[in-house]
Parts: sequence; structure tokens; C-alpha cells
Amino acid sequence: MTEVLDPFAAATTVRSLGDGSFVANLHPEWAVGERPHGGYLLALLSRALGDVTGLAPLSVSAQFLRPPRVGPVLIRTELLKAGKTVTAARAVLEQSGQTCVDATITLGKVPGAEPEWSDLPDMPVNPPSNAIDLAATEARKYFGLSRVCDMRLDANTSEFLTGGVGEPRLRLWVKPREAQPDLLFALVAGDLTLPVTLNLGRFGWVPTVQLTALVRAHPANGWLRLVVNCRALHGQWFDEDVLVIDSVGRLVCQARQLAIAP
Repeated sequence: MTEVLDPFAAATTVRSLGDGSFVANLHPEWAVGERPHGGYLLALLSRALGDVTGLAPLSVSAQFLRPPRVGPVLIRTELLKAGKTVTAARAVLEQSGQTCVDATITLGKVPGAEPEWSDLPDMPVNPPSNAIDLAATEARKYFGLSRVCDMRLDANTSEFLTGGVGEPRLRLWVKPREAQPDLLFALVAGDLTLPVTLNLGRFGWVPTVQLTALVRAHPANGWLRLVVNCRALHGQWFDEDVLVIDSVGRLVCQARQLAIAP
């Protein structure tokens, strides 16, 4: 009997060529417009290195050099250092002979114990009744991820929806539509947000230049809560920080990116 994969597992499937390289297919459902989602690309690279090392990603630092298109890609991997506690490796995603994403990934065993200490913002475990389902808005035309991810936006942090201007901060609740969140989906969630610059009246495509994510724990079943902040917008450059908190209150991913505002 053929195993039926959930949409996320299917979309991040990689096939080894036997020499440390892999082929994969970028799925249109995991794209923003015509461009595959950045967090999805990091999950794909981490999947390939997981197959090589048998380990999980602890941190991912990626340079986004050019946006790939939906369709076939080649992933090249290189082991930089194998240690008892951590292994460092490189994964490069190529398409049509050009490098699109170049990532350095630290791998090891993700802690399974409860945290000894944490300081996380307070946020309801489940989205409130007035949370905005992105799949039910005009955003679904451009944000294809809402078809495979259940994404609810906190109306209280979304001034742009009513034509207002506010602080560049957002809160969301996200989960896969046909599965429970796993470690690689937690990595995707670190980039699974609308641009905070919308609240500043800046609309348009927001390309990520560099993104670093820390994977902290395996997520529990249920909603992942996203707290998204920006510290500064200087000209076209801005930062975006994302905390991903699972349904039992554990920090499962932290992500920071440098991006270009429209």
C-alpha cells in the first residue's frame, strides 16, 4: 500500500541522487504569488540535510540570492563539521544553473525536556472569534499559503485592514490544514506572516535578503502562535522578528530577517 503524505510532507519531499545532492519540486501551494515561500525553502533544505545526517536543524542561516520559480530544483549539500553535539553543513538550492538560496545549517538533537526558564509574551492559545481567516479575504489571491495553512490574523494588530497606520507589529495563529505541526513546519512558521510594513502603509512585494532561524523544540499539536515585531525601518531596509509559540506555551522557533520594504 502506498503511503499517503500530508501536503506539507509531500511538498518537502527530496530525492537523493546518491552523491550528496538531491532533486525536489517546488509546489505552487507553498508560494507567495509566483515565488516559493522563504520558510518553505528552508524546510526543504533542512529535509535534505536531515536525510544526509539523520539529525534535526537547530539553526538555519540563509542568504536569498534570487527567487526560484515553482518547479524542479537541485539541492547540493556539503558537510562542514561532524561533532558529538552539533554538526554543521551547507545546503545550496539551485535552479537553471543559478544559486537561489545558500544556507548554513547547524544540526543536532532538539531538546525534548520542558524549558528551565522562558520569557514569552502572553497570547491566547486559540484564535478569538474576531480573528481574520486569511483564506476568506482578498489576500488568498496572492497568499497561496492560506490554501494549505490555516492562518488567522489578530484584528487588533492589523490597522492596515481598515486603512489605518499603526506600529509594525502583528499577531497570528497558524497550523497546517491537513496535519499537525512538526519541527520543519515550525521552521516555516518563523516566516509565515504578512509583512509588518503593511501597518506603516507600505504595500507591495517584500523580498527577504537574509533570514536566521533557531529551532527550539518540537511543537505540540494545535495552533502555533506568532508574535511579529520590527525594531526599525531605515529607508528600504527593515528587520522582522518572529516568535513561534506552540499550544502548550513552548517557544518552538525564533526567526529574524532582513528584508526590503516596497
